[in-house]
Amino acid sequence: MRLLPSSVLLDPGYRVPAAPTATGGLGWLRAAVPRFSDGEVHARRRALVDRLLAGVDAAPDPGADPTTALLQALGLPPGCLPDVELVAAAYQPHAPQSAAADAAADRLVARCGGRTEAAAARVCVLVQAHAALRALRALLRAGTGGPPVPTTRRGLFGGEHRRGRPGPGHPSAPVFLPAPVRAIAEMLGRRGGGGAAPVSADLAARRATFAALHRGPQPLLLPNAWDVASALALVADGHPAIGTTSLGIAAAAGHPDASRAVRRHTVDLVTRLAELPVPVTADLEDGFSDDPAEVAALVAGLPVAGVNLEDSTGGRLVDPRRHADRVTAVKETCPSVFLNARVDTWWLGRDATLAGTLARAERYVAAGADGVFVPGALTEPDIEALTRALPVPVNVLATPHAMLPRLAELGVRRVSTGSLLFRAALDAAVGVAGRLRDGEPAPPATGYAEVDARSTAGRLRRG
Repeated sequence: MRLLPSSVLLDPGYRVPAAPTATGGLGWLRAAVPRFSDGEVHARRRALVDRLLAGVDAAPDPGADPTTALLQALGLPPGCLPDVELVAAAYQPHAPQSAAADAAADRLVARCGGRTEAAAARVCVLVQAHAALRALRALLRAGTGGPPVPTTRRGLFGGEHRRGRPGPGHPSAPVFLPAPVRAIAEMLGRRGGGGAAPVSADLAARRATFAALHRGPQPLLLPNAWDVASALALVADGHPAIGTTSLGIAAAAGHPDASRAVRRHTVDLVTRLAELPVPVTADLEDGFSDDPAEVAALVAGLPVAGVNLEDSTGGRLVDPRRHADRVTAVKETCPSVFLNARVDTWWLGRDATLAGTLARAERYVAAGADGVFVPGALTEPDIEALTRALPVPVNVLATPHAMLPRLAELGVRRVSTGSLLFRAALDAAVGVAGRLRDGEPAPPATGYAEVDARSTAGRLRRG
């Protein structure tokens, strides 16, 4: 016979099972947090959590994602968000475990000062709150009125409850919110529930500016940066918007492209680039996840004007219905972000036909995409057919044979450099080194003082 959680927890003789013994980051964390402890140890650790939450601002910057706001309230940089997500997904002992989650737990604990109960309390608040936020958003969308987390000791013995606002999409039944859940639920509640996440006036203006750049007299030439220095150089050259290149970020970090290996690197970079004076759009590969809700949460936490989401993973096209679900989830959560849906048929040489590409593109537009990006060796008739058939801006890659005026005639509204600038920079660096090795003079280059002055003037916050 299966006992209800409430009947177990009401038993005075019940003791919370100890966390499984383990030496990895997750194992240590579980052994050091209140959730998997009892008696005097639980009370001591619970007090650490309560003291932390007493200092959390329940009304953070409305432009921030709730988990990002909680990170900042606890003195941690936004770049920790990917690690919080990894640990939250594997926090419970029954959840799928991974070496990546172990490493993420170790990084978070180190950020919080090392292996102490105080550090464990900070990480505990973050990961439980993040997991609860996902559950609460799903609950609010479903409108079922169920609790976002299972019954716990604090729910039965004087725990705090909140009654959701009645109406479509909001539960009306009392909902128990344990302390970490309450902290983030209050942040979410001040943003109007589980729908679209409001943004700051500055970010809203950047997004409007970026969208308008797709309606200019000429196609938007979007240069793609791979680090802060390359972005600053492109801004100094007068480009009105900057994108990122996933290959450039991945190769610079020693990883292959499109392998979901550079989520943290990408978040760190675009968080710093948010301080540029021009809009930034982020290449997010496939969203770094199969879960539409996780992709939407990632985008909600990024201070960007736009994102690229591709419909392939690991070199294979995904079911277009799955990719459309990602697009819908992002646009429901972040309606003002410019979502460029990338169709990889020509890029991968799979179903590389006009009919197959259009079928995918039309599905993504119907799901809410603001633009469609089709990289690869398209012919001029193919490009023109796409721009005539699709009601949103069409984006292609810059090539040696396709000049902006001609692409404008074909109806293209955006031309991305992709990884071209990164690869050209590598070639230039190797070329200079080779000339010096061979006894030839180096070509002229931007002066040391100019690069240093540019970096100093455009110094960005370190994550």
